[in-house]
Amino acid sequence: MGCREKYTPLGVVDEGAGRLHLIFGSSAKTSDFVVDGLYAWWSSVPLAQREATSLVQIKADNGPESNGRRTQFLKRMVQFADDIGKPVQLLYYPPYHSKYNPIERCWGILEKHWNGAKLTDAATMLAWAESMTWEGVHPVVELSRKVYDKGVSVSKKAMQAVEARLQRNPDLPRWDILIQPARPV
Repeated sequence: MGCREKYTPLGVVDEGAGRLHLIFGSSAKTSDFVVDGLYAWWSSVPLAQREATSLVQIKADNGPESNGRRTQFLKRMVQFADDIGKPVQLLYYPPYHSKYNPIERCWGILEKHWNGAKLTDAATMLAWAESMTWEGVHPVVELSRKVYDKGVSVSKKAMQAVEARLQRNPDLPRWDILIQPARPV
């Protein structure tokens, strides 16, 4: 299409508020990119809604950068729960069930919206993404130029401390993980 740059999309759907937050990264899609995207989304949530939230439930697609065994992702999610002072529940869709994930519908709407457009640069791509609607509302759209290192992992010893903070559902230990903040707000 004439664009030399490549961008990795990350989307967060706030099902309760009907809001969509899209981040396009110019680096690799890594655990750190995903969690930094969650921080960006959280900072865009209105303060009243953040204060009223008692549990942040994240439904994830179980991709390689955010699955329930990815050490760097889990470490960063523990930090996220501590920083926002709210419990975070990670719920994963089983393989081949992404059709139930609302973000997959968002990608379809975005693809249909910009179908045929020449996305020749970041500004054009962002403008098209901003002009789409999700449930009648334009999404929050950001561009991240931060460079992320691939292959970051946590040592076994450090991971023991992270695992101690995870409450894995005994019936679904890979699919349902609760993280309590160190100091609730």
